[in-house]
Amino acid sequence: MTQQTWLMKSEPDEASIDDLARSGRLPWTGVRNYQARNFMRDAFRVGDRVLFYHSSCAEPGIAGLAEVCSTPYPDPTQFDPTSPYFDPKSRSDAPRWMLVDVAFVAKTPLLSLTALRAAPDLADLTVLQKGSRLSITPVTAEQWQRLAPKLGVSA
Repeated sequence: MTQQTWLMKSEPDEASIDDLARSGRLPWTGVRNYQARNFMRDAFRVGDRVLFYHSSCAEPGIAGLAEVCSTPYPDPTQFDPTSPYFDPKSRSDAPRWMLVDVAFVAKTPLLSLTALRAAPDLADLTVLQKGSRLSITPVTAEQWQRLAPKLGVSA
């Protein structure tokens, strides 16, 4: 199976590329959108590339690279009543929400949302589409080929 690329959004005050660099590996908790959950549960493979995107911050954009390093498993925050991600309808014998672990690969110069929007060759990225608010979106092989040089990495 070929490696896929995913853009995964995280609020840097919750989990930043620097946090990932320090820890080396983080569980991607808190996804509460069924389509994003389905990507993680059904399509992610260990070794898939992740574009680590900082969102809901002063300067959103791609801040680094990571790699999927686990198979999907239940997100424990759904069962924790003290968590903002608690889901009272989720049961341990039938969890609704899954996660994967991601491993740090590299911090890149920030490729800001403004810069992404200004690049005509990237106009087809899902993150740039009007109304797209998903926290996880696929990136095609062709899009990765166009993104890699802008991130200062080899495709």
